[in-house]
Amino acid sequence: MAADDRTIDGIDVRILELLQDNARTPNVEIARQVGMAPSAVLERVRKLEERGYIRGYRTELDPNRLGRRLLAFVFVRGDEPPGSKALGSQLAEIPEVQEVHHVAGEDCYLAKVRVADPEALGRLLQERIGALPTVRSTRSTIVLGTVKETGRLEIAKDGQGADGE
Repeated sequence: MAADDRTIDGIDVRILELLQDNARTPNVEIARQVGMAPSAVLERVRKLEERGYIRGYRTELDPNRLGRRLLAFVFVRGDEPPGSKALGSQLAEIPEVQEVHHVAGEDCYLAKVRVADPEALGRLLQERIGALPTVRSTRSTIVLGTVKETGRLEIAKDGQGADGE
């Protein structure tokens, strides 16, 4: 990857911050805030998308209003051959599973799940997750309350991540 593909300047950082605050911010408003022409901002956003800085635009839904009041984290231990991530892919296909992370330690995966209630969690664990052929065990933690939940990332002012990229 060329150096110009890895770094972004202060204007790009500001554009990314504005889009994180509200992905529906009109291009004209972004242009006004960064002091550029709307066409130039549109081109920068397009390049940020092409270079992978912007992966997509999403609408944040309220899980409580949609009947998904219970949030749990499920640690899943499996019997997969080393290097296989098939179980992770299978977990990711389950609609109630919002995130799947391959983790170090005794467990293989950490899944974030949202369901209606404890009974629905029990069914999910028994009928869907536990039924996967390579699942050896699960361990669940039910969230009692959430202090902070965000997809927002802090952007280094030099445009590079913590790992220098």
